[in-house]
Amino acid sequence: MEKKRLQETAKKHVPPQHKGKNALIAFICGGTIGALGQCLLYLYMELFAMEEKSALSLVVVTIILATALATGFGVYDKLAQRCGAGLFIPISGFANALSAAALEGRSEGPIYGIGTNMFKLAGSVLTYGIASAFFFGALRFLMFGG
Repeated sequence: MEKKRLQETAKKHVPPQHKGKNALIAFICGGTIGALGQCLLYLYMELFAMEEKSALSLVVVTIILATALATGFGVYDKLAQRCGAGLFIPISGFANALSAAALEGRSEGPIYGIGTNMFKLAGSVLTYGIASAFFFGALRFLMFGG
């Protein structure tokens, strides 16, 4: 009986979730980041007379740099609280995770602190990325041939 009463009391104090509002905010923020990336792509193509493929690499590097700087200055976390999942496009989310891990380990030095903490996360991402690429590549080869 006590457990049931505790659960009822806990339900009363849970803040209401605004799933529709949160989804809309994430959609708008993610779309804004995508639009900014597209603007950067066109800017780099015009400004540096680059092909789309080369300019796209520069856009990715720019997003990574901006995310790392925002994480370092403590801005990324505040933006993430407001934007929600819209800010966690794969490249910026991974850059934030690596930057935050590096900042966490900076007191232990560049090798045992920063490097070790960064590659705890990166190691698992790379391992599962390579393993899944191998699996799906082999599956594609078996299904569709060379």
